[in-house]
Amino acid sequence: MAQFQVLQPNTTYTGTPIQPLKKGLPKTTQSLCPECTQLIEARIFEEGGKVVMEKSCPTHGEFRDIVYSDAKMYLKMEEWEFGDNRGLSNPAVTTAAKCPDDCGLCNLHTSHTGLANVDLTNRCNLTCPVCFANANSAGYLYEPDFETVRKMLQALRNQKPVSGRIVQFSGGEPTIYPRFLDVLRMAKEMGFSHLQAATNGLKFTNLEFAEQCKEAGLHTLYLQFDGVCDDVYRRTRGESLWEKKIRCIENVKKAGLKIVYVPTIVKGINDHQIGDILRLALEYIECSSGISFQPVAFTGRISRHELEAKRFTLSDFAHAVEQQTGIAKAHEDWFPLSCVTPFSKLISALRGDETTTLSCHPHCSVGTYLFVDQNRKATPVTQFIDVGPMLQEMDLLARKAGKRRTKFWTRLQAWNNLRKFYHQDRAPEGLTFTKFLQTLQGMTDKRYGRGDSEKSGFTYRTLMLAGMHFMDSYNYDVERVKRCVIHYAAPNGLIYPFCAYNSGPVYRERIEKEFSVPFEEQEEMKRLSVQAKNGCSGCVSEPELVG
Repeated sequence: MAQFQVLQPNTTYTGTPIQPLKKGLPKTTQSLCPECTQLIEARIFEEGGKVVMEKSCPTHGEFRDIVYSDAKMYLKMEEWEFGDNRGLSNPAVTTAAKCPDDCGLCNLHTSHTGLANVDLTNRCNLTCPVCFANANSAGYLYEPDFETVRKMLQALRNQKPVSGRIVQFSGGEPTIYPRFLDVLRMAKEMGFSHLQAATNGLKFTNLEFAEQCKEAGLHTLYLQFDGVCDDVYRRTRGESLWEKKIRCIENVKKAGLKIVYVPTIVKGINDHQIGDILRLALEYIECSSGISFQPVAFTGRISRHELEAKRFTLSDFAHAVEQQTGIAKAHEDWFPLSCVTPFSKLISALRGDETTTLSCHPHCSVGTYLFVDQNRKATPVTQFIDVGPMLQEMDLLARKAGKRRTKFWTRLQAWNNLRKFYHQDRAPEGLTFTKFLQTLQGMTDKRYGRGDSEKSGFTYRTLMLAGMHFMDSYNYDVERVKRCVIHYAAPNGLIYPFCAYNSGPVYRERIEKEFSVPFEEQEEMKRLSVQAKNGCSGCVSEPELVG
């Protein structure tokens, strides 16, 4: 990779200079004080084979955290970064000078939206101790009305040069939003190509509800899934949920929906079940499209000793997969999510139209794709494809294709040039080079990746295996925020990076308080509404009050 020339833009679309990613160790970055959230300088360096962040606030003293437990893997992730994107040509905030204080998205931001979140409510039918949304403890109800949700979605569709295309409805528990099915239908009509719900799955224990969601346009559940036994759920979610999770999965399978399992990993509580979760996803491969492991982020105060004991990094996750399953090797089979940018660039060049590009920071995530045969045996793509050289070739082809006039000829040439990186003798049973290309096509064009095309065998079964480590104030890195591709649309018309919305400045709290009402006032409104509906002034039953 050292001899490969990465194309790095000098400015965002609106002319703001882009500072290229700092690579190697040691280095400095801008971070936050965990106490006062003021911007302070942080030093990142290697110590004992680990990558450590140290910083000092003039008021609150020194802080230290482990950002990667494996320095070798940390540096490998940086090798497979292919340059920044240029953000939006129409950001809502055009005069931002400091990240993350001037947010919305702004002229400093280098990425467009890869996955959009729209919070429908902060109500929930669980009380999870690890939830960053504080759905039941906030003391107020945040629940945008239907027309406000429409405006939030439209803000995503209005993004240029690439409009928001994938939306995930979240919360709270989005499925208890009063017009959840109508919201799905509306998003589908507005042109979103993929609809997801970040859900605990409780309502999907009802098959009829799962089928209604499918009919309304839902494609995928981002299913809260912390383990394979009730002991884990009692500790992470406060109650026994295992049987309900399995019933949800069975109904999703029957309804023809897909699942991305989302385990929140807490060191010492469920990190030993990473392999079991992967094996379950393979058991239900007909409806499993991926697993997104998310190491827990610490939103409150925590001592240095406790932080060191509980911090679980992305390299810890990769090593746990290797140790518990033997399927993927930590130093060989994992790449950053941002490594797929050459693929997006090539698709854009061949189509003559920009497409979604996941140009996030290389330390936001790690991942690999598993190709799963008829016997449910999983093979990482890295074991039969020379992934690194293929990505470099794609990046070069994208540059050439963008200059050609004859796109059809270029398309054939481009795909055939990738054949040299494919090794049939190491490929899983039934996977040819042609089917591999068809599977790549299905990943970018859902017409070929799901439905009748999928059932006919046009694509090969795959399972995305990824770790996504959202930041907290202890490991905050402003360079990651500027490159974030997972965004929140808010009712004020602005769009925020995930790690500015939920940590650091925590725009979530400000926005929810501005667009919410106290619980007491909301309950009184419900009581009066039910009384008027029933034509009486007496008491109403609890189910009616819940709404």
